[in-house]
Amino acid sequence: MAKAKSRYVCNNCGEDFPQMYGKCPACSSWGTLQEEPIPIISTNTNAIATFSHLGTAKSTGKAKPRESLTLSQITDNDQARSPSGYEELDRVLGGGIVAGSLVLIGGEPGIGKSTLLLGMAQKLMSRYPTLYVCAEESAQQVKLRSQRLGILEENSEDLYLLAETDLETVLRELQSLRPKVAVIDSIQALYFSNLNAAPGSVSQVRECTAALMRVAKRENISLFIVGHVTKEGSIAGPKVLEHMVDTVLYFEGDRFATHRLLRSVKNRFGATQEIGVFEMIDRGLREVSNPSELFLGNRDESVPGTATIVACEGTRPIVVELQALVSPTSYSSPRRTTTGIETNRFLQILAVLEKRIGIPLSKLDAYVAAAGGLNVAEPAVDLGVAIAVAASFRDRTVDPRTVMIGEVGLGGQVRPVSQLDMRLKEAAKLGFKRAIIPSMQVMQNYGMEIVPVTKVLDAIVAALPRTKFEVSKPSDDSLDE
Repeated sequence: MAKAKSRYVCNNCGEDFPQMYGKCPACSSWGTLQEEPIPIISTNTNAIATFSHLGTAKSTGKAKPRESLTLSQITDNDQARSPSGYEELDRVLGGGIVAGSLVLIGGEPGIGKSTLLLGMAQKLMSRYPTLYVCAEESAQQVKLRSQRLGILEENSEDLYLLAETDLETVLRELQSLRPKVAVIDSIQALYFSNLNAAPGSVSQVRECTAALMRVAKRENISLFIVGHVTKEGSIAGPKVLEHMVDTVLYFEGDRFATHRLLRSVKNRFGATQEIGVFEMIDRGLREVSNPSELFLGNRDESVPGTATIVACEGTRPIVVELQALVSPTSYSSPRRTTTGIETNRFLQILAVLEKRIGIPLSKLDAYVAAAGGLNVAEPAVDLGVAIAVAASFRDRTVDPRTVMIGEVGLGGQVRPVSQLDMRLKEAAKLGFKRAIIPSMQVMQNYGMEIVPVTKVLDAIVAALPRTKFEVSKPSDDSLDE
């Protein structure tokens, strides 16, 4: 009889090792390795020998396939989608809920995952049965939240609650009830009794998700699974968990703000990086139909160091106000702080401004922030960041009816960006009158004045007409008016 062996699996990254470590060698997390028995797999040597013999036999002609089909032989089957009750959620899912799909939703504690899914169940229960598995709360706690959300008990005959953590009980309920939509809150709280591991461990999360996936595909149930996140912001558990599901959504938001962003990072039935915008109110989550209102400041009041850009999140253009502050430093090395902008990208833009334009930023603190806390990481915001920093350095104001769109190259050039036509259309809809764009892209003006530029210097002069910039070596006198 073969001797049972064990391995040590990291709860954070999912890597396994033959021996125990205090710190995971893969992700450097402390105390995350847990012992797991390695299952003994019996091999049928006769069958292996038979297939090996078939593989070495000489073929007399073209083999006929047994199971595989060509693309022309596969029948077309359009994916039927059902509305979730939230237009923003439907946008992120790619148009609605696909029958038999698995959707994984992650987010920080208290961000609103359970509130969103319970609100979705409230809107769906009027059309077909919906099951909500509350593995972390009691049924009374979920009922209290439903009362706060305004769910009436007399209209909830098709909304079923199951306060259970045993996987086998959940699977039996899914097979007997056969709901159109089911919610598992959360996958880390479920456990499979046949596994000798604690709930939330790598093996438990992997096996529970696999079992739920088989039932959902067989019974054609749309399954929404809630997943915890680690301190780094990724979904807890092995990375294979994200590979098993069809869609991965992240719920983002600042705990000091009321708006929430639902972002898709994987979607087999739609585009990725789509976002849905919600606002947390006393009765749950409310959809925000025009998110530019959240991330656009007051255009009636001009403030030095501000610039407006148009960011694209998936297929949605959002107008965002950028704020920059440049001030003398009191430290040996100046500080660079960003909020909503990638730090390395910001450092690159500061280097271009100092080298190509001559702004002496090596002795100045520089801060930049996106209004509303939105994270904009695409290169199309580079030009807006550069103009905001230059405007703060000279204490100038940019026309609040002007938008800046363009990528900044290391040589000081303004490079073209994608989806420019969509960005200009969104800016014109919000009443902007002027747009500074790369000269290599010619687009319809949509009733705005289009200012094509080739260099960052040309864009700064166009945005700050009262200041004369000259390309020179960094010095204190290089930007005299």
